[in-house]
Amino acid sequence: MRWTPYKNIFFDCDSTLSTIEGIDVLAESCGKKETVEALTNAAMNGQLDLQQVYGQRLQAIRPTHQQIMDIKAAYKRHLVEDATAVVQTLQALGHNVFIISGGLYEPVREFGIWLGVPAEHIRAVEVQYDALSGEWWRPNADQHYKQYEEGALTVSDGKGDIVRELLEEFGQPGERALLIGDGSSDLLASRSVDLFVGFGGVIARQKVLAEAPAFIHSASLAPLLALVLGPAGLGRVSQTPHAYLADKCRQLIITGELSFHDERLKQKFEQAYQAVYPRPDRSTA
Repeated sequence: MRWTPYKNIFFDCDSTLSTIEGIDVLAESCGKKETVEALTNAAMNGQLDLQQVYGQRLQAIRPTHQQIMDIKAAYKRHLVEDATAVVQTLQALGHNVFIISGGLYEPVREFGIWLGVPAEHIRAVEVQYDALSGEWWRPNADQHYKQYEEGALTVSDGKGDIVRELLEEFGQPGERALLIGDGSSDLLASRSVDLFVGFGGVIARQKVLAEAPAFIHSASLAPLLALVLGPAGLGRVSQTPHAYLADKCRQLIITGELSFHDERLKQKFEQAYQAVYPRPDRSTA
């Protein structure tokens, strides 16, 4: 059975490309870690709508511009395993890579560009600063957060709108789309793509694990390549600077780091995989 590849690949950022939640790192630097972390987990687990907690978290912290920009460095220090290599491999093989995040735009944008994702393919939440704080007569790092710009990424069920906008702008008719993420907002956006892949390499959220059609359990993003390219296309990875990913992907699949909640999807993938990488017939051994 043939596995059709996916052209447009959408990544969540926090706990998917980086092992941190940027807002929680920000809260820790301001001494508000426990309060904000509890709100973040409630939103990511689907217990509260993101809209209920977004402004509440930022008002509790009220960070400076510099503190927000420091998240960028934290993202880089805490990369998910093989994140850069997977992004670069997908792009080298002609796939469109996007980042859609409920995180703060400036650090997410800079982190995404550092990974190699075009700036126009990155969406996150813009914030405004209090022009009367710090040295108010000129732009400065001491200006404090004032408010965020409400929109699709500040509500739990809004990511799908951004996916559709980006596909309309950068995609072509007939191209398939895949979204990977760890949270309930990613799961809700699954209606806007052809395949949603849950990622549990940083934190496995029960609702996502139970409902995602496909789920990656490993700390590495390497198994994503088999889903995007298809088993038959996995060999093309050997033609890229990150050829090691092909073997790593296959090994992680063998050890059960990729699972399926959708039985039909599971059968389709296994048949396509066996056609390319048949298991030895033990009966003849």
